[in-house]
Amino acid sequence: MLVKWDKEIRRKMINEIQEYFYQEKGEEIGDLAAEDFLEFIDKVISKYYYNEGINQAKKLWEQSSTRLEEELFSLKRP
Repeated sequence: MLVKWDKEIRRKMINEIQEYFYQEKGEEIGDLAAEDFLEFIDKVISKYYYNEGINQAKKLWEQSSTRLEEELFSLKRP
């Protein structure tokens, strides 16, 4: 697990999964099935979101770094 969620947050995520299945699929799933699905998301799917977050943070940092470099260069005196 990338993040160690506290019990309250984990319970909310499980409830959200159960609500999704009910609203979107018309299926009621139990706690165990919802927990298994959460584990699947955590182990398999979340790495894609995590890596994309890292990529976006890197791009933002590069843009900020470039702007800072340009601003510093503009301060040079002739």
